Amino acid sequence: MKALHGLFIFLGFLSVILLAVSGPLYKSGTADLGTAFLMLRWALYIGAAAFILNIIWYFIRRPQGLVAGLSGLAIIAGAVSVYMPFSQYLKAQNVPAIHDITTDTQNPPKFVAIVPLRADAPNPVEYAGEETAKQQLKAYPELTTYEALVSPAELFEAAVQASKNMGWEIVESSGAAGRIEATATTTWFGFKDDVVIRIRSTADGSELDIRSKSRVGRSDVGKNAERIREFMGELEAQLK
Repeated sequence: MKALHGLFIFLGFLSVILLAVSGPLYKSGTADLGTAFLMLRWALYIGAAAFILNIIWYFIRRPQGLVAGLSGLAIIAGAVSVYMPFSQYLKAQNVPAIHDITTDTQNPPKFVAIVPLRADAPNPVEYAGEETAKQQLKAYPELTTYEALVSPAELFEAAVQASKNMGWEIVESSGAAGRIEATATTTWFGFKDDVVIRIRSTADGSELDIRSKSRVGRSDVGKNAERIREFMGELEAQLK
């Protein structure tokens, strides 16, 4: 019976280990994306089993001391291993399966300097098109052109600083062209999403459009829209 209980505890820790290493293994190039996602799936399955089995064992056998502590940790590990991938799955079900988001769907900013960096990317550099625009406008209607009562030069400087504060790698910034191009890298899996910002003058000041596009994946699970929202908040802070 002790061996069986030990197996239940082991499953809990195994699930959280699979969860923890899936991203770094892909990020380092040790595992491909399919393998990393398979690890996430198994982390969820094993975590669910560990969570249920350890709870049942805990209430039936009433372990004490160190064994009780290990059982508790296995239950927590199992719960984390289920929650994280399942929450991402639920999020993916509630956002459109698109990966190219912009504040101007009619005339989206174009990538220039970043084009060579996306040469081997599964997702092409060109804008995804009208169907993507329709889905975006329905899901993220708040993402529109940013208008400011400052000069294009002032808005450009604020945008550059906001981009740096976001932790993006600036690929090119041209005040004359009113364009900023950068790459954002996600923490866990190291996914690279590219950003282009366009600044133009208006009768009352200036305007800014931004576009964020994933290099891989059909769905970005809402990450590009989230990134644009965060950037807009950072930009507002810079202009105060």
